[in-house]
Amino acid sequence: MKLLDIGEVAERSGAAASALRYYEEIGLISSAGRKGLRRQFGPETLLQLSLITLGKAAGFSLQEIAGMLGKDGRPDLPRDQLHARADELEAQIRELSALKDALRHMAECPAPSHLECPKFQKLLQAGSLTAKV
Repeated sequence: MKLLDIGEVAERSGAAASALRYYEEIGLISSAGRKGLRRQFGPETLLQLSLITLGKAAGFSLQEIAGMLGKDGRPDLPRDQLHARADELEAQIRELSALKDALRHMAECPAPSHLECPKFQKLLQAGSLTAKV
């Protein structure tokens, strides 16, 4: 098994070396040893880092991601949590899509004032443009 130097893992994964050290500190990844002062990682670390990146992009916390990586570093993905997060992302996509459409309309609306635009008034009444407090 060829070990990868922390610099090589950082370069290939796109993660900063400081992030790799932190991930190791909190148990998300583990080094296989050291060569001098530099940490060495097994090639499986690149897969683990891809899963961590995916989890972070999906909005999972590092603690939640840690729970999804088994003791051996292999994924143990709770399907119910994945479905729930996918549903949350779908709702967020719908909200952002409505906001995008409203902004496009506002930018292109021929009315002299947005307050005179019937569509803008409907958007305001529907709550599409109101801030969530």
